[in-house]
Formats: sequence, C-alpha cells, structure tokens
Amino acid sequence: MLPGWQGIALAASSQHKWPSPWLLIAFAIGAALMRAAGCAYNDIVDRDIDARVARTAARPIPSGQISVKQAWAFLAACCVISVGILVTLGPVAILLGVGSLALVAAYPFMKRITWWPQAWLGLTFNWGAMVGYAAASGRIDVAAVLLYASGIAWTLGYDTTYAIQDIEDDALVGVKSSARRLGERARWGVLAFYTVAATLVVAAARAGGIGPLFLPFAGLFALHLSWQASRVRTDDPALALKLFKSNRAAGLIVFAGLVAGLWPGAAGVL
Repeated sequence: MLPGWQGIALAASSQHKWPSPWLLIAFAIGAALMRAAGCAYNDIVDRDIDARVARTAARPIPSGQISVKQAWAFLAACCVISVGILVTLGPVAILLGVGSLALVAAYPFMKRITWWPQAWLGLTFNWGAMVGYAAASGRIDVAAVLLYASGIAWTLGYDTTYAIQDIEDDALVGVKSSARRLGERARWGVLAFYTVAATLVVAAARAGGIGPLFLPFAGLFALHLSWQASRVRTDDPALALKLFKSNRAAGLIVFAGLVAGLWPGAAGVL
C-alpha cells in the first residue's frame, strides 16, 4: 500500500493537486487483497519448507489448519476482487498491474536459486509505486522509476533485517537469503541499502517537482533508516522483527513528505 500511496502523491505534483482520496482508498483495499493473495501463494509453494522452520511451522497450511485447496480458493477470491479495482485505474495502470503477476509468481522460488531473494521481493513489493503513479497521471516517467528504485533498495534493507530471524533454520533447510550471504556484515549491508533508498527518494521528489517542504521528511526518513541500521544484530531475532515492523513508520514518513511538498505554492521548486 505505502509504495502505491507514494506513487499517487508523487504523480499529483504534475497536476498541482492533492492525491485523490478514491485512489488512496482503492490502493489500500487492493494492496490488502493482493498481499493476502501473495502470502497465500507463497505459503502454498513453501509449505514443505515452512513445516521445517520453527517460525513458520504454525502457519495455516503446514500446521494443517487449512488445506491447499482451500488456500487456492482464498487466493482466487482475493484476485477476483482485486481485478475489479484494477480495471477502474486506467489503461497504463491496468497493464502494469497485470505485469506484476509475473513478479509475484516467481518470488517464492527465488530463495531456492539466489542469495538475493530480497531483491526480487523489492521488485515485487514496490511495483505499486509505478501503478499508483500511472493511475494518478496516466503515464510513467523518470520520477516514477526513481521512486520504484528507491523502494527496491528500501526493501533490500528491511527484508534483510527480517531474514535475520531465520538464519539458522534457513541454513539447515538450504534456503538462501541476503542475511545469510552478508553474515556479520549485515548491518553494513542494510546501511548501504538504506543510503541508496534515501538518496533515490530525494531524486524522485526532485524529478517530480515536489516542493521543499519534502526535505524535512526526507531527513527524518534518512534518520529513521540510519537508526535501524545502527541497531541491526544477527544474534537478536526479536530485535530484527521490531526493526522490520518500524518500516511502516518509514513508509508513512515518505508519503507524508510527498504530500507536504505539494503544499500550494511549493511545487516545482525543490
């Protein structure tokens, strides 16, 4: 949802108006549905691995709470409702929305073939930034691509942190992750990813004509990410989860900054 909202706010700058409440609501509902569908699909594909990992063994499918057939039915229902929302967003957004399905379908297999499944997750989770931008403006341009790239780097940081929880179990079952690949250098890797994310989001705002009121929020975003990176430890799974969850606030800070940058008279002067 948050990358979608950010894309909507960024696109609003070219029209010198506030983000559409309808689009924000539509993306909130659509993101909730597609996240649910994506999680269900991921759990279907990963059910054998999940059963062997302590943190995921209690999930509905590996624990036997629901069947694979029921999971597929739930996934289909979420997708049908989401399509109903997507078709209201305009042709460019519709094409982008359909294109995201390939990313979603491939994601669960990435941890089996690359040390960097978090990069693929970044491609997938932040696709909504471009869909939101297209839904609000009817096009894709440099500002949208920069915002998308920023989101990919952001996801690399927070999902590397998230993966710290499973380093030992992942090693036992043969699952790859950026946390395993970086090892004790995870803190520095997360800091590098977050530095790129903060730099690119400022570039996106500049390319999109966002006003200078965005800059205090960009500074707060960078400070928040720096705080996260400074606390990353590979031997503290509980802290890793706490830091991961704090990215809700990080994403809202960027959205709020993009909206603030649209304040009358401020657009186009960053």
